[in-house]
Amino acid sequence: MADVALSNDPLWPRAGDWPAPDSLGPEASARLALLGVPAWRTSLSPTNAHATPAAVRQALRRYSPALVPDRAGRAEAIDLGEHLVVDAGDVVEPDGPEGEARTRAAVAGLLGRADAVMALGGDNSVTVATALGAFGERLATAGLVTIDAHYDLRDGVSNGSPVRRLVEAGLDPHRVVQIGIADFANSAEYARRAAELGITVIHRDELHGRRPAEVMAEALEIAGAAGGPVHLDIDVDACDRAVVPGCPASMPGGLAAWELRALVRAAGSDARVVSADLTEVDATADTPDGRTVRLTALCVLEFLAGVAAR
Repeated sequence: MADVALSNDPLWPRAGDWPAPDSLGPEASARLALLGVPAWRTSLSPTNAHATPAAVRQALRRYSPALVPDRAGRAEAIDLGEHLVVDAGDVVEPDGPEGEARTRAAVAGLLGRADAVMALGGDNSVTVATALGAFGERLATAGLVTIDAHYDLRDGVSNGSPVRRLVEAGLDPHRVVQIGIADFANSAEYARRAAELGITVIHRDELHGRRPAEVMAEALEIAGAAGGPVHLDIDVDACDRAVVPGCPASMPGGLAAWELRALVRAAGSDARVVSADLTEVDATADTPDGRTVRLTALCVLEFLAGVAAR
């Protein structure tokens, strides 16, 4: 997406102009902390996903941080700029054991200063370190919700293995819920593996007749059943390829953009969700209008809107 000059209007502030955590006073805390985790080296598909955190930050400037009135219940406009967001920059070289250790430490440190942390990936491998950093010593009671077309239960270490790796690290698979799993995007063997583990799978087709907030509420009741923290993995390639051409593994017929946005906001509004990640976007493969990155940036704002409503 080309960098273009944006207009300046003091009555129309832009999103994304957020301070670093160190700018907060010793007693101050943020509602949301952003952290770039530009992992890409173990991706099964060729990707430049490490370019995406910077592109998302740029795209955020195209939006305002405002929620406007609606007849469903919001009587007045809300400026989310009043709900403090901090941006901790990027983890250096987040791939590999040492990079994952740096990511875990960064997430854990930010949760001491913010209600929730959102990691900007990077490929889907970032889910492992982000979730483990957020769970800390509460892994035994933690839960995971993925919005993804894929099970991510592959063997080895890659962007196709984060759910398996988290289960092997001690996450109870009975508190894993996967929303958007699609036909023709997975093997029968990995479907059997998910069933044997006891993972709850909400198939893409089931979403046609259900409200996103209702689906997310069900997922969070399962993932949060033990009273522990919940991590939200937002794999943007769950969406229809027409709206996310910058996702190497996206397929025609995936989620609509509005469905993804609604699911993310619903998750953000639940205090059990302490961390989230946005993954599987290759900003360098996007269309000239930057539609994939722009949707990813909107998901940052949707999550913030949810957190602000807690």
